[in-house]
Amino acid sequence: MTDKTDYRATLNLPDTPFPMRGDLPKREPGWVKEWEDKGLYKKLRAARCEHEKFVLHDGPPYANGQIHMGHAVNKILKDMIVKARQLKGLDAAYIPGWDCHGLPIENAIEKKHGRNLPRDDMQAKSRAFATEQVAIQMADFKRLGVLGDWEHPYRTMDFVNEAQEIRAFKRVIERGFVYRGLKPVYWCFDCGSSLAEFEIEYADKKSHTIDVAFRADQPEQVLLAFGLPPTRLEKPLFAVIWTTTPWTIPANQALNLNPQLEYSLVETERGLLVLASVLVERCLERYGLAGTVLATVAGEKLGGLAFQHPLHDADPGYRRLSPVYLAEYATAEDGTGIVHSSPAYGLDDFNSCVAHGMKYDDILNPVQGHGSYAPDFPLFGGQNIWKAGPQIIEALRQAGRLFATDTITHSYPHCWRHKTPVIYRAAAQWFIRMDEGEGVFTKDKAPRTLRQMALDAIEDTSFYPENGKARLRDMIAGRPDWCISRQRSWGVPLPFFLHKDTGELHPRTMEILDLAADMVERGGIEAWSKATAQDILGAQDAPHYTKSTDILEVWFDSGTTHTTVLKHSHAGAGHENGPEADLYLEGHDQHRGWFHSSLLTACAMYGRAPYRGLLTHGFTVDSQGRKMSKSLGNGVDPQETSKKLGAEIIRLWVAASDYSGDIAGDDKILARVVDAYRRIRNTLRFLLANTSDFDPARDAVPLAEMLEIDRYAMSRAAQFQQEVLAHYEVYEFHPVVAKLQVYCSEDLGAFYLDVLKDRLYTTAPKSLARRSAQTALWNITHAMLRWMAPFLSFTAEEAWKLFGTSESIFFETYAEIGGPDTALVEKWNRIRAIRELVNKEIEALREAGQVGSSLQANVELAVPQDTEGALWTALASLQDDLKFVFITSALKLVPGDGLAVRVTPSQAAKCERCWHWRDDVGHDGAHPTICGRCTSNLFGAGEDRKFA
Repeated sequence: MTDKTDYRATLNLPDTPFPMRGDLPKREPGWVKEWEDKGLYKKLRAARCEHEKFVLHDGPPYANGQIHMGHAVNKILKDMIVKARQLKGLDAAYIPGWDCHGLPIENAIEKKHGRNLPRDDMQAKSRAFATEQVAIQMADFKRLGVLGDWEHPYRTMDFVNEAQEIRAFKRVIERGFVYRGLKPVYWCFDCGSSLAEFEIEYADKKSHTIDVAFRADQPEQVLLAFGLPPTRLEKPLFAVIWTTTPWTIPANQALNLNPQLEYSLVETERGLLVLASVLVERCLERYGLAGTVLATVAGEKLGGLAFQHPLHDADPGYRRLSPVYLAEYATAEDGTGIVHSSPAYGLDDFNSCVAHGMKYDDILNPVQGHGSYAPDFPLFGGQNIWKAGPQIIEALRQAGRLFATDTITHSYPHCWRHKTPVIYRAAAQWFIRMDEGEGVFTKDKAPRTLRQMALDAIEDTSFYPENGKARLRDMIAGRPDWCISRQRSWGVPLPFFLHKDTGELHPRTMEILDLAADMVERGGIEAWSKATAQDILGAQDAPHYTKSTDILEVWFDSGTTHTTVLKHSHAGAGHENGPEADLYLEGHDQHRGWFHSSLLTACAMYGRAPYRGLLTHGFTVDSQGRKMSKSLGNGVDPQETSKKLGAEIIRLWVAASDYSGDIAGDDKILARVVDAYRRIRNTLRFLLANTSDFDPARDAVPLAEMLEIDRYAMSRAAQFQQEVLAHYEVYEFHPVVAKLQVYCSEDLGAFYLDVLKDRLYTTAPKSLARRSAQTALWNITHAMLRWMAPFLSFTAEEAWKLFGTSESIFFETYAEIGGPDTALVEKWNRIRAIRELVNKEIEALREAGQVGSSLQANVELAVPQDTEGALWTALASLQDDLKFVFITSALKLVPGDGLAVRVTPSQAAKCERCWHWRDDVGHDGAHPTICGRCTSNLFGAGEDRKFA
């Protein structure tokens, strides 16, 4: 060698084909295709087939439209959890599913082909449409890096699932929970069907309020009830009600008063008024009247009195009486304390009227399924109920029965599909009973009520986050009976035959259910739809029975997948004993949806929940907290983001977000995620590059022989792995991402790897010093690839191709790197804290232009030798290697009264090879530009590195 030697060529510079730029949008589709072509998922299942199961049951997205970012969040969360359990060594299968029946698909078909399609045509077109939608969504989910059984997903419209749903329904009947009844149920005019509690959301609605007077039919009886003499009245006597639903007034059939509440008879210039005593002042102010209270009595004294309908004199069709029924739901919180009752349009009204002897056939139900009064209904026939409001108010005014009117904005139930107001509407429907009562064809009656079993099952369920427990419990505790019938075409049939005269079910109903299930399993719901009464019942019974055209609501479809899928179409996919799934995971709105319906069906069938745990995530919102929507134009499109940034960035964004609340995303947030990805990728690249010539079988250094800082790095990695796995155990990812970034930037980048560069690059390639460092890096890389694989799946797999030995990172389990040496970690934590103080002093000199790099600095570090001496001992134990930890050319440790740092520029020469400033640069005349340690590392025995 000469003084012109290129000493850079003598360094062990890192080398790896793992690129700095991920180029994710271009390369990810190739990885997806490779996973699919080589059947990776199937191989993973074979590798874990004898291991303990972990079952995350997929809540089926609806097969309608391209996926949005909410879908992406949901599927990526599921994928991360399944992969984390796979890496734990469990048999963590993932069977994706789709909800394929129901109204949104029918609406899509009607928009394209028109309304009133024949049932067979609607079913055929719906099945074809759902099939297309599933294919579109499946491609998008695969593109996100989600591993699953895409060759064998479940679809609620698959024949076997449709058939098993009928069998599940039969089991619920046998347990005594199913009955048919006339009840007010939520009804959507746009759906043209009843809705379940799950399908209701609340939004503000502007409504007219009206105070309406009902004239006493026998006023002297009212006076007697108030303890007044029945003298001849010169003024009319009224009971006054207040309501926010003027459209219900034409169907009024009763008045409700609270038996415990006090009511006053008030004399005004418009007549004698019956009002709740505590509301008299407010009511008179609202009416613009002065009044005198003549008498006061408890509501129980007024029961049985009769009042005329307020339109009694406006049209003969309203010449009926409204009796007073006593009911505790009439309160004095607002209004007048008197509730007008239209039993077809209110659950409390219905229950009160029936309890007081009103027959079902006598209940007025003029509102038709599409939202208009029946054509022959007096005064308002054929009018839409929402548009009829002003006409009803005007008719009351003309009749002299309107005392006040106003408008309010209040929370009101809406259809969660159409976002339009719904009403309660009485209809003969099939229900699942929550409380005591007798069902039809009970064979194996459940020992407890469905409500009791569901509430107990909630106590046995783990919730993530914990507040989901109270939410679901409150919903179950207060919910009414579940209306499960719908008046649509595209769904699993209620295979019933009802007697034309009595309305009773055919005596062979249970046998017919089995027959229907067998038919559907062979030919789908279409097979049952085409069957006639004579085909099923025979010529003798067929003329006397009507075949039901109702279907089971879609929540029963998805709510029974714990049995239709995990026990049948994908038998063996769930746990055989106990709850079928370890985890259900969906958005927090599913406390009233899939979680809810699944809980009720499983309790009805088996007396327990179908899941051990429930995990909920929030909605996707923009940076201002507004829910992402097409109308606002604030959404982040998963397809476009994958093309622009890569699906890996979406995955990292999901993992980095605290999903227990809403998940915020926009271009700026994703840009920060890209930066975080680059930091992690660059750290990984450094690890791969500096282990490229390392063969663990040949080069690994036993732990006891490794340099101390390398043993510390191993302990810190072991400590970090414990934290990661603890988070994964409870399905937490955002702490892992946050800590991984800190680990990469501070534990590794700013400390260990920074310190290590000198030893990796300048010592002899096969020296103990270098191989010790590489042993630590090799183990850290193994561990890190597994930590990140659940969320950075593409990147971990890319690196594994260069670093690993098996076909995929997902065949692996978490690295065995031992437990942390806590004493060693504590020692080095002290050293790192002092290093930060020293770096601040060096930085001050650098800013002043006195030194370039820290290697140009000479440091004198004064440390107290206190009674414990922990800091002094820690620093002194590293001997001459201490300067390598601080990345200085010289460091002198001296006793001091307090901690003090003195930094001065080095007066020595800079080594051309290692860049240290040393007095022995040029000690070898043959190599005048390098230092003694470099000549030793190049030509001699090599420097002795013991600690760092």
